[in-house]
Amino acid sequence: MNYSYVYILSDTQNQTLYIGVTSNLIKRITEHKNHLHDGFTKKYNVTKLVYYEEFLDIRDAINREKTLKGKLRKKKLNLILTMNPYWLDLYDMIINEEDMTEFSARRDKYMNLLGE
Repeated sequence: MNYSYVYILSDTQNQTLYIGVTSNLIKRITEHKNHLHDGFTKKYNVTKLVYYEEFLDIRDAINREKTLKGKLRKKKLNLILTMNPYWLDLYDMIINEEDMTEFSARRDKYMNLLGE
């Protein structure tokens, strides 16, 4: 099954945020981390995956990206803090699927509570 993802990246000080969408999360985050493309994330060294959501349909992922980009910074921070309170780099977890099971279950629970 092919999934699509909306993700939020941060710089190392958790000050600068970037929201993106992709059909291959590991590949795309690897590209950000290795500065393979010129642009915002390379310029501001925004490479830490702090949040992501998974979708079955790319159109839903794109719509969610637009919604998140339209939210106030405070709402984005609250979303991240609810799901990832220690601002861990989730990239390390998604490479190791076993660690992600607990995180994904917790994320889904909070998404339902927030009505997101």
